[in-house]
Amino acid sequence: MPYLELRGIRKTYPGGVLANDDITLSVEQGEIHGLVGENGAGKSTLMKILYGMEQPDHGEILLAGRSLKIANPHAAIQLGIGMVHQHFQLVPNLTVAENIALGAEPRKGLFADQAAMHSRVRALSERFGLQVDPAARVSDLSVGLQQRVEILKMLYRDARLLILDEPSAVLTPQEVESLFSVLRRLVAEGCTAIFITHKLYEIMSICERATVLRRGRVVGSVRTAESSPAEISRLMVGHDVASPQRTPPNANPRDRLVVRALTTGSAHRSTPLDFTIRSGEILGVAGVEGNGQSELIEALLGVRTGVTGDIVLDGTSLSRLNARRRREKGLALIPEDRNREGLSRPMQVWENLASATYYRSARASVLDLGGLQGAARDLIRRFDIRVSSEKSAVSTLSGGNAQKVVIARELAESPAVLIAAQPTRGLDVGAAQFVHEQLLNLRREGVGILLISADLDELLALSDRLIVMFEGRILATFQRDAATRQALGLAMAGRLESEDAP
Repeated sequence: MPYLELRGIRKTYPGGVLANDDITLSVEQGEIHGLVGENGAGKSTLMKILYGMEQPDHGEILLAGRSLKIANPHAAIQLGIGMVHQHFQLVPNLTVAENIALGAEPRKGLFADQAAMHSRVRALSERFGLQVDPAARVSDLSVGLQQRVEILKMLYRDARLLILDEPSAVLTPQEVESLFSVLRRLVAEGCTAIFITHKLYEIMSICERATVLRRGRVVGSVRTAESSPAEISRLMVGHDVASPQRTPPNANPRDRLVVRALTTGSAHRSTPLDFTIRSGEILGVAGVEGNGQSELIEALLGVRTGVTGDIVLDGTSLSRLNARRRREKGLALIPEDRNREGLSRPMQVWENLASATYYRSARASVLDLGGLQGAARDLIRRFDIRVSSEKSAVSTLSGGNAQKVVIARELAESPAVLIAAQPTRGLDVGAAQFVHEQLLNLRREGVGILLISADLDELLALSDRLIVMFEGRILATFQRDAATRQALGLAMAGRLESEDAP
C-alpha cells in the first residue's frame, strides 16, 4: 500500500482555469519522489492542496491508507506533513532556535524555555546531520544554512512527509550536494519526500521515481534508473527537446562592451569591476543571487545613482548618457523579472512591443498607431508569439509567450550588446529552448551578450567565458573549457579551488 495517494484531484480557479485535472499520484514510504512539469503544469497547486493551502474541487487524499481532509497548513503539520517553500519563511532578526520553535516553544512559566529549545534543536541537527548553531542569528547565515533551518522547522514538528519546492534554486552546487546528503539521511531515518524541481539532473541524482505533469494532468511516471533526462523532457513538453547547438567563436572578434573600474554604489564592498565582452561572445555571470548582479545591470543601463567608472560600447562612452540614449546606442535588456520590469501585463501586446521605440513614430506629437500595430504583427510572426491578436492583453499570455514579447522588442532594433538576465526563469523546457536558440543566433551575428543566470546548466551550455560574482566583486574568471561545477560552486561560495589545495 502506498504511503501517500492522491486520487482524482481536480482544482479549477475562477475564470475557468483548470490547474489540476483528475491527478492521481502515489508515493511509497521512504521514497524521494520527483514532481516535474513545465511552468503552469499544476505542480504548485497540487502541493498546496496536499499542504492544506488550497482545497480541491474533487478527489481524495490518503496518508498511510487513511482518507484525509486537510483544512489548512496547521492541520497538515498535525498530520506530519511539512513544506519547505522556494522562498524561505524565516524571521531574519531571530535566532535559529527561535525560528525553528516559533509557535511551538517549550515553556518555563510565562516565558519560552530557551535552554530546552536550544537543546532540542541541537539534538535534531546532530541526529539528521544538519549542523547549525541554534544561537546564530538567521540574518547572518548563508542561504544553504537558512535552508537547513527550514528543514529543521519541519522536523521539530515531527514531520514525516516532506515537500520541497525548488529547494536548490538559490544554492551553490556544493550546497546542493549537501542537501542531497541530508535528504538521503532523512529517508534513512524514516521520512518520505516529494522533490519539486525543473533541473532534470537533480531528479536523476536524488529521486527513485518521478511523476510528470503537463497542462494539469499526469502524463507519465518513470523510474529514474530506467529513464533519461531526454525522456522526461519529452514527457514535459510533448516533443523532443534538442540541446543548444553552438558554432565556433568569431575568428577576429572586436571589443563591443568594455567596463572599466565600475563601482555600483551598492551595499557590497565597492570593488571596481573590469570586464570586456567581444563580438560574437557570450560572457556568463554565475553567482548566488544577491551578490551584486542586479546592481551591475542597473549600472550598465544607466538607472542607478552613485555609479563611477566607465562603460564603453563600440568605442563610445555611455557613462554620461541616460537610459534611453544607451538603448539608442545599441544596449538591450532581457530583465530579471519580465512581469515586474519587462512588461505591462494589462496593456496590449502591440503596446508592449512598441514601448521602447514608440516615440520615433510620432508626427506632430501624434503616434502612428497603424504603423506600430503593423510592426507588432511582423514581430509576432517573426518570433512565433502564440496570441490571437496584437491587441490581446499580455496578461492572457503564457510565461513563454510573454517572454517572447520581451525578446522580440529587445531584438527588433538589432542590438550591439544584449544583457540577458535570468532569460529562462519560470519557462518550460520548450520555451527555454527557443530563448537559447535566439541567444546563439545573436552570437553568430556578432552581438555581445552578458548572460546572468542562476542556472549553471544554462551558463555552461551557452557561455564562451564565465565570471563569478561574490559580494559585489568578480572573484574568478573561467574559460569555457576550464569551467566545472566544482570550480564554479566554490567561487560562488567565496572560495577558489587553489584555496582547498593541501
